[in-house]
Amino acid sequence: MKTAPLFLAAMCAASLAHGAFTFADHDDGLILPPGFHAIVVADKLKPLRNMTVAPNGDIYVKTAKEGIYALRDTDGDGRADVIKEFGDGGGTGIALRGEWLYESTDNDVFRYRLTPGDLVPHDKPERVIKDLPNGHQHSAKVFAFGADGQLYVETGSPSNAFGGEKDRALGATGGDPTEFLKTHGGYWRYDPDKLEQTQADGYHFSTGHRHSTTIALNPVNGKLFIGIHGRDQLNTVAPQFYTADDNAENPAEVLHVLTDGANFGWPYTYWDALTQQRKVNPEYGGDGKKLAEPGKYPDALIGFPAHWSPMQLAFYTGTQFPAKYRNGAFLAFHGSWNRAPKPQKGYRVVFIPFDAQGMPTGKYETFADNFAGTTEIKSPNDAAHRPNGVAVGPDGSLYFSDSAHGRVWRIVYTGN
Repeated sequence: MKTAPLFLAAMCAASLAHGAFTFADHDDGLILPPGFHAIVVADKLKPLRNMTVAPNGDIYVKTAKEGIYALRDTDGDGRADVIKEFGDGGGTGIALRGEWLYESTDNDVFRYRLTPGDLVPHDKPERVIKDLPNGHQHSAKVFAFGADGQLYVETGSPSNAFGGEKDRALGATGGDPTEFLKTHGGYWRYDPDKLEQTQADGYHFSTGHRHSTTIALNPVNGKLFIGIHGRDQLNTVAPQFYTADDNAENPAEVLHVLTDGANFGWPYTYWDALTQQRKVNPEYGGDGKKLAEPGKYPDALIGFPAHWSPMQLAFYTGTQFPAKYRNGAFLAFHGSWNRAPKPQKGYRVVFIPFDAQGMPTGKYETFADNFAGTTEIKSPNDAAHRPNGVAVGPDGSLYFSDSAHGRVWRIVYTGN
């Protein structure tokens, strides 16, 4: 877009005032690596989802059920002293592209024109995509812009493993998902500047997802990376093959490269978190040991622990943090609900190293922990906070949003 460079220059010119940061006492209870500190940017907002940070430091955060928060720090202490709300419809996705702020509800994708210097848009939103399938389960419509400038939007699968009327129940058996997967369980590619598109106007880019709430472009190699949520309730469906402990540890949450025509194996298969193998789901004849057909589906780049629930992914493009973090990625895990009788887990933000070619090394480490406020919880409702959004600011600070109690953190590196 011809106006984008001028707009970004104007946004950068309206840089933040610089003052003394106001760090949270004891880093607000978060456990961070040495040299990192937390600032509570805003608190007691509505439950929050994904977020994005403008070149001038303004923060935009989606709410789960209503509109968008716009946050501005005018005195440079790291805290938002101007907080405004606009829009409606709830949802998850949000991203900046030039002079436009894009956001998604569970049914549509909209965009707002931003005016340099103004925190909130003046005009009504334009609808880019309308009437996306919404089965009221796995309904979030996450999106990202590819290296080609196109808009990639996921439509999830309102199902556990396509188990028919018994889905999630004892003895569930899988049906033929061919027709279902024509409109669910994949990413579609759209023109981000064309209005009032439907799913039929998009290009069906990938398939075989249960649900992906994780997508980000790696600027190093121009590839899109996605996280896919693993299925639930293995022992409920097939207790003859799986124990409660088996279900607590399987299947993995997985990281993949998004490629044209990729099929990631749902609902037929899952990625075993312990053996790092692709296995057949019990709804399709699996017994906990039967492996999927070799080479039919891609292996996971990383298999994270079961049920952690991967949410927003952000590549670290700043220079404030130590060199080990540069060009790596941060991923928020919302936390589990389906590990009983074992404690629920996740509730953290991890760092994923990437190599010089822009591919993950296969390892990850916990970067920020103790969002839950305790080491063991039985239910997500027991968690003090649940990380959801992750974004990188123009000065290299890292931001997190909280879907439980509406808190926003800014993480800075001081070296002491």
